[in-house]
Amino acid sequence: MLRTWYEGFIGSRYLRASRGRGGLSLIAGIAILGLSVGVAVLIVVLSVMNGFEQELRTRILSLTAHATLSGLEGRLTDWRADLGQLRRFPGVVSAAPYVEEQGMLMHGDKSAGILLRGIVPAQERQVADLGPHLLSGRLEDLEPGSYRIILGKALADDLGARVGDRVVLIVARGDVTPLGVLPRMRAFRVAGILSVGMYEYDKRIAITAMQDAARLLQMGDDVTGIRLDVRDMYAAPRVVRAAALALGGGFYVQDWTGQHVNFFKSIEITKHILFVILSLVVAVAAFNVVSTMVMVVKDKRRDIAILRTLGASPRSILSVFMVQGSLVGTLGIAGGVLLGVLLSVSLKDLVHGLERIVGFKFLDARVYFMSDLPARVLPSDVLEVCAVAVLLACASTLYPAWRAARLPPAESLRND
Repeated sequence: MLRTWYEGFIGSRYLRASRGRGGLSLIAGIAILGLSVGVAVLIVVLSVMNGFEQELRTRILSLTAHATLSGLEGRLTDWRADLGQLRRFPGVVSAAPYVEEQGMLMHGDKSAGILLRGIVPAQERQVADLGPHLLSGRLEDLEPGSYRIILGKALADDLGARVGDRVVLIVARGDVTPLGVLPRMRAFRVAGILSVGMYEYDKRIAITAMQDAARLLQMGDDVTGIRLDVRDMYAAPRVVRAAALALGGGFYVQDWTGQHVNFFKSIEITKHILFVILSLVVAVAAFNVVSTMVMVVKDKRRDIAILRTLGASPRSILSVFMVQGSLVGTLGIAGGVLLGVLLSVSLKDLVHGLERIVGFKFLDARVYFMSDLPARVLPSDVLEVCAVAVLLACASTLYPAWRAARLPPAESLRND
């Protein structure tokens, strides 16, 4: 215990520069600073990737349900009985019917392709709460027979449509006339504007009453499918398949993980790639410890020789410099973690401030699906970064410490 104490004491003392030799403490400080910056950058980047993933998941699930059951032929007939059973199925919180079809919307001389979704507002709110995303209007305004429609913000901007304007909805299911098959069309009045925050949805989505959509599509009392809200969103694939089998099968099932798998897989792959690349930055910063320790060993040759003549073993000398290198690594990693967490927590405000200074928007919603730079610090990521940095810092200390332990004391004293 005494030996361990004096090895740690000497190793910590060697962090301070000798009198008249301030260069060694400066180099040690640079090594600590480089390691801190590398660790902080890695934590910030991983936090941003986590923030992107969480933000995308939140925005996607605010408009889509956890899972859906739809008919193999594109419609369900006896859906009311199925709806009642699904609401009582274990793991399912609520269920709501819907009608969905591709179409085209016209306003004046402008047109745009849309995804038409017919809903029952009172039931839809139980599977996807659209209320907070409504810039104007209410879901309750979508009364059957009123032929009102709520448009995504980007879609409304492209069409130049505002609340109260009349738009014409055209669907491919047509009527047979002496002139041939003509697409069905119907005038709707814009009742509200919806902004989910994802450009892909805001540019395509158009919501109306389910009965109005079914009447336009000539579906009668049928619906396209049933949307589910499950208790555990990550269990949605298992729950929806079990529910479909319990109803006797014959359904086409989908869940949010499969519908948007490309989003989340690309984020996960990018996160792993960035972790590997930025770990190299941490490695470069950690290997600066090598140069620091080599200079310390060269400066302390006389001290090493005296310790050896007093009975210190090569193992003790090795431990002294391992302690010093570990302290450099620990201080650098601790500073990097503190800096990285602080930057991640305040990243959104920092980016907004920088945007105001330079007058440039860094995130275009049409490209990145969002206009803010979110960040989410996960303890598991911080621990993983710390583990990698500690291993690299300790590995950088091994060679200089080994060199110090092998120095012949007689030669070192003779040279001095």
